Amino acid sequence: MEVYQATIADIEGVSRLFDSYRMFYEKQSDVEGAKSYMKARIENKESVIFVVKNEQEYLGFIQLYPTFSSISMNKSWILNDMFVKEEARNFGVGQLLLDQARDFAMELGDQGISLETAPENTAAQRLYEKNGYEQDTQFLHYVLRLM
Repeated sequence: MEVYQATIADIEGVSRLFDSYRMFYEKQSDVEGAKSYMKARIENKESVIFVVKNEQEYLGFIQLYPTFSSISMNKSWILNDMFVKEEARNFGVGQLLLDQARDFAMELGDQGISLETAPENTAAQRLYEKNGYEQDTQFLHYVLRLM
């Protein structure tokens, strides 16, 4: 297995993973929309996407969006999307992705990585906690939904 930063050459494989990720969260399949969305993120350098591949098969991806912390006056990352194909789970793919994200942020000297996940996604929660992620008890999280 190899883990690396996705480029436009990976758009087909990344888009299929992204579409599966959205379906996991009960969205309708939209492969063309997924392709357009991920292509824009890569081309516009709006996010950093890492993939795990085994030979020619894409097994998982993680997408990080940059943000900034005014308090620390430093850049930080939002781990917005992470997905591992069901048949590739429990083989270390998620761990490879989290390690790559952590190493990437550390190399840049950034503040940290934050994420949110569905309350019922206990498998992901266990993996995050195993990797040092902690539930935020210092701040409340609010959302203004416009759509």
